[in-house]
Amino acid sequence: MEPYQVADQERIVAEPPKRVVAPERTPFERDRARVVHAASTRRLAAKTQVVGPQADDFVRNRLTHSLEVAQVARDLSRALNGPESPQPDIAETAALAHDLGHPPFGHNGENVLAEQAKGIGGFEGNAQTLRILTRLEAKTFDADGRSVGLNLTRATLDACTKYPWRFGECPGPKFGVYEDDLPVFAWLRAPGAGQRQCVEAQIMDLSDDVAYSVHDVEDGIVAGKISLASLDLDGVAETVADWYVPGFDRALAEATIADLRAAGCWIADGAAYDGSRRSQAMLKNLTSDVIGRFCGAVKAATYAAGSGPFVRYGADLVVPEQTRMEIALLKGVAAHYVMRTDERAVKMDRQRNLLGELVDHLAATAPDDLDRQFADDWRAAADDAARLRVVIDQVASLTDITALAWHERLCQGL
Repeated sequence: MEPYQVADQERIVAEPPKRVVAPERTPFERDRARVVHAASTRRLAAKTQVVGPQADDFVRNRLTHSLEVAQVARDLSRALNGPESPQPDIAETAALAHDLGHPPFGHNGENVLAEQAKGIGGFEGNAQTLRILTRLEAKTFDADGRSVGLNLTRATLDACTKYPWRFGECPGPKFGVYEDDLPVFAWLRAPGAGQRQCVEAQIMDLSDDVAYSVHDVEDGIVAGKISLASLDLDGVAETVADWYVPGFDRALAEATIADLRAAGCWIADGAAYDGSRRSQAMLKNLTSDVIGRFCGAVKAATYAAGSGPFVRYGADLVVPEQTRMEIALLKGVAAHYVMRTDERAVKMDRQRNLLGELVDHLAATAPDDLDRQFADDWRAAADDAARLRVVIDQVASLTDITALAWHERLCQGL
């Protein structure tokens, strides 16, 4: 039996096969191409990952991060199912798309829009990604003249669904679908799946964790903010416990570092980064080794738990506890030295004020100051809640740079 069925390849609007190139692309290859060419993908180049994209030519932005997540996801998927499986295309596309819904200023901006939208079902970057893929990104319209976004296959959309539940269904701020997007959510989900991620979404989710845990530390080292040879382990452990793993303490941090050091996945004492080519090579090889360590451990544990094929709802990815702790430690290092600094706190306050003022202004003046497509949505909206959702869609679509420019143009007198 083929691991992917006809239903997995279906689109919201049926499309005939295209023979533009030879050999003919699979449905999942076409999905990947659509995400690569989407305007929302291009905008990621000007959206914050950790440090603002205009701060330095080297540091990662949301686009470079997404490309790196996609590479990890593709490699892990190939390792699990072999090079002939179509799954690497699905997992890679989900990884390329996973941050499309992030607004300006990263998670800081996400928190502002969540507060502004709390009366209309909230805001969440992953729910916004689904909205972009199935509604806001212009590609295909149905028979009634409604946009269905990129018209991706069911399997690909499901792989993009990191949090397969609606607002309020699970504890915490994370969710994957707004109320007015529930029809397409019901269409893409497998019957009886409940709140379970398909394995392709699990691959995307893990690849995201792997990429940003390693690469955010790399960026911090290059920026001179992090030295792995001289860490404040009490502070790092506290950050991990606050943000990622409750109960994480200094002893666990020391044990985790010892495991990484024994595997050759740690910068040795005295080997400080100095910007030389040799130092750059050392750091790049270190990041490659750590990613390989994480993915190799997950592959081995997943193989040990079942025989495959590891597709859709036929299997689950297995992440060993040691791997989970190593990822959490690296995330905590980046958070402690980069995201929790006083300098960053002041900048985040300015960003929050800016986005809040921009939403308030556009809500008061819409549709006049909205881009054409959002002005059309606003005029077609049925009530005030739907109109505010359009304003949120508009602001979320902006990059860091355009948000600053819009605020300067529209809100100078505030």
